Amino acid sequence: MNEALWAFGRASGVIALALFTVSVLLGITNRSGRPLPGMPRFSVALVHRNVALLASVFLVLHVGTLILDPFSKLTLADVVIPFVGSFKPLWQGLGTVAFDLVIAIVVTGLLRRRIGARTFRFVHWFTYAMWPIAVLHSIGNGTNGTSGWFILFAIISAALVLAAVIWRLSARFGETDRVRQETLS
Repeated sequence: MNEALWAFGRASGVIALALFTVSVLLGITNRSGRPLPGMPRFSVALVHRNVALLASVFLVLHVGTLILDPFSKLTLADVVIPFVGSFKPLWQGLGTVAFDLVIAIVVTGLLRRRIGARTFRFVHWFTYAMWPIAVLHSIGNGTNGTSGWFILFAIISAALVLAAVIWRLSARFGETDRVRQETLS
């Protein structure tokens, strides 16, 4: 049973990171106002939200199984308070910071209509901090963090997110009338 918890904790962490990567990419695409091939613009937001929630579920599974796993010895304090863990406190602390940011982002997302768009956007910007912190946590603290396949996964994910962020910061990011006309021509 211990090996199953450990394996599930590791796998759910990798799946959560992959889904958060997709969520970041979809969030940037959604903000651009452009559709994805074969998908209307309004559905990009729905897919983004659902992928983010699924990633959060896998993150809770990751943390929950590692709390239950006697080998990892993860405590509730380790999950909430950064850098207090006994095993690799820096790397584990980065995971805690990322987890805390995800909680804040999800809660504000669920309360978006009550807290207003301005507060939601402000907190949502922390996604740009959460994602690289989570990647660093997975490399430094993860059992597979330095294996070849994971490093390749991290490099490809980072390249995609970096390209999307550069696009997000570019002058051609937002869909304007000129961009719409160019795509229709």
